[in-house]
Amino acid sequence: MADKERNDDKSKPKKVECCNYPVSIFFIVVNEFCERFSYYGMRAVLVLYFRFFFRWDDDLATSIYHAFVALCYLTPILGAIVADSWLGKFKTIIYLSIVYAIGQIVMAVSAINDLTDADRDGTPDNMSVHVGLAMLGLFLIALGTGGIKPCVSAFGGDQFDDHQTRQRSTFFSVFYLCINGGSLLSTLITPILRGQECGIHTQQKCYPLAFGVPAALMVVSLIVFIAGSGMYIKAKPKGNIMMDVCNCIGFAINNRFRHRSSKYPKREHWLDWADEKYDKLLIAQIKMVCRVLFLYIPLPMFWTLFDQKGSRWTLQATTMDGTFGSLVLQPDQMQTVNPILILTLVPIMDRVVYPLIKKCGFNFTPLKRMTVGMFLAAMAFVSAALVQIQIDETLPVFPSASESQLKIVNMASGQMNITIPPQQTFALGSEQASDYLTFSNMNIMVSLNNPPISKNFSLTGEKRNTLIIPADPNTMYMTQDITSKPEQGSNAVRFVNGLSSEVNMSYAGNDKQFPALEYVYLPQGERIFTITNGIRSCSFSRKFGFGGAYTFLIPSTLLWTENCGNAIVEVEDIKPNTVHMALQIPQYFLITAGEVVFSVTGLEFSYSQAPSNMKAVLQAGWLFTVAVGNFIVLIVAELAKLPQQWAEYVLFASLLVAVCIIFSIMAYFYTYVDPAEIEAQFTRKDEMEPEEKEKNTIELEEKDLKQDQKEKLGKTKM
Repeated sequence: MADKERNDDKSKPKKVECCNYPVSIFFIVVNEFCERFSYYGMRAVLVLYFRFFFRWDDDLATSIYHAFVALCYLTPILGAIVADSWLGKFKTIIYLSIVYAIGQIVMAVSAINDLTDADRDGTPDNMSVHVGLAMLGLFLIALGTGGIKPCVSAFGGDQFDDHQTRQRSTFFSVFYLCINGGSLLSTLITPILRGQECGIHTQQKCYPLAFGVPAALMVVSLIVFIAGSGMYIKAKPKGNIMMDVCNCIGFAINNRFRHRSSKYPKREHWLDWADEKYDKLLIAQIKMVCRVLFLYIPLPMFWTLFDQKGSRWTLQATTMDGTFGSLVLQPDQMQTVNPILILTLVPIMDRVVYPLIKKCGFNFTPLKRMTVGMFLAAMAFVSAALVQIQIDETLPVFPSASESQLKIVNMASGQMNITIPPQQTFALGSEQASDYLTFSNMNIMVSLNNPPISKNFSLTGEKRNTLIIPADPNTMYMTQDITSKPEQGSNAVRFVNGLSSEVNMSYAGNDKQFPALEYVYLPQGERIFTITNGIRSCSFSRKFGFGGAYTFLIPSTLLWTENCGNAIVEVEDIKPNTVHMALQIPQYFLITAGEVVFSVTGLEFSYSQAPSNMKAVLQAGWLFTVAVGNFIVLIVAELAKLPQQWAEYVLFASLLVAVCIIFSIMAYFYTYVDPAEIEAQFTRKDEMEPEEKEKNTIELEEKDLKQDQKEKLGKTKM
């Protein structure tokens, strides 16, 4: 009979095994690795794509990023309902993987710069087309990745027989190893692909490649999964417990509302209003789930902080120095610290830290662990705020709306005494540059002493300018400088020609000429520049860091020899990034330690406090807290508008500390239960119910008989 039921529930092909494992699981494991690589690879570069391709500001880029992540954690509920109630796990995975792959391809197409660049100037002519394609792609990706999330691991578990418990346990270990492996490799590789330059007409950061490789991996994932189709055990849909829970809760609320009058007696619990229609055991199970879900209320704030490592922290890394000796890290590669630390900290916590705490006699309950995890996440943001303060201290002070700044460069052959009222007179040697001078008066007069010359100039508020004094001071002129740090860690470079003849400038690996007095943006590393006047040429090299701006002076005394006779003068307009990315490691360590203590323990606690048939409900509730947490980031980023980024970090840390205190109070009053024991009590009660009814009937008859005898005795006495 049991075999017949099993055959009814599952579509069983001829089972092929290798080393006592179903061959079908190898397809599932490869599928999961490719899918996780695809998702995390795309997500690693997403916020930089918004920031530097769409030219959105930090707040908008952060908001859209977290809206996407939130949607990815809402759709698993839909996927579970569709799989369990309608299509089954296999078809759900197939159909939504197709949607997923299409979304990744659309995302890659949206990043093709030349798609709408008709004038070939390197900037899309119709950015709304790219934005529209990207939003469509992200919606399809969220639908796909979220929809298959609850199905793949459960589908893998279906491939094992009941007696293969050891093999099933090993499969889940390998399965989750593939998740972390895919995440680790993708966050290492896709930032490298993004850092390349590609394009048909103009060379730009290669976002199409960074999105195209994850798209290709998703297509491979789909093909691999379909290839194993003939070997899978495909369980038929049995209905979804979440629907039963929702229907029961809905009936209880509706029934309570209909009987809200005081003439109806109150019931012990509001869910007891559903006992007219639903089994008492189901109601008791839902009560246990509701107790756990009530504890979930403060949890979204943890995810509010945790998921910002892919947005705010990545943007923070773009203003830092990523040179680790001969290794250069891209800003979005710092996210790899998280999966590396997870693989390290999980066994350390389980085998060293928790046993040591227990040995010390401290009752470190799951809820206490979760409280500690929240506190660690808050401390991670305090660390991020301290790093941000250090970064802010290294940033140049740009002029306000009522101010302007001016730098003077002397290309003449001798020293100049320069007077610009109300500034004091200062001397400037040949081929030297002054620091930036700040003026509140936009109209200035510049006076030189050799020869005596005075000339008026008009400045512009919020702008920086350089006044260049050439060999003939009578022809001194002014050029505009940049007023922000170069983006994506690149370096702004320009040349001032002090020769009497025109020269062409280029650098190795790119034949692009340097426009006169205009900045050209170069990546980090050593660059070899070539100067030529059509007859002679010379070359020199410079090594650049991240985020600097430089003006190179070509003096009139230039020597056309090796290294240009060491005559090229470098003027630093904006200092490069000096705060090292390694300073982000403490905040990554704290947030990952918090994740291990909070997330792993939270799921363990939830599962231990809920009935066996309600695991899916708690999983849905847990994922919902992640979605809500990301929506909170979206709201704060758009509404708070704090002038300093470190202040926003402190705000989030303070909010989590407050929530941590509230959660610790809730945890203090929580009573741990044994769901199996409660279910057993209801089972025993149901078995004893017929006997108890018969016993109660006999007792009632005996009571009535005694009452009759008393009444007869009373009449006799009277």
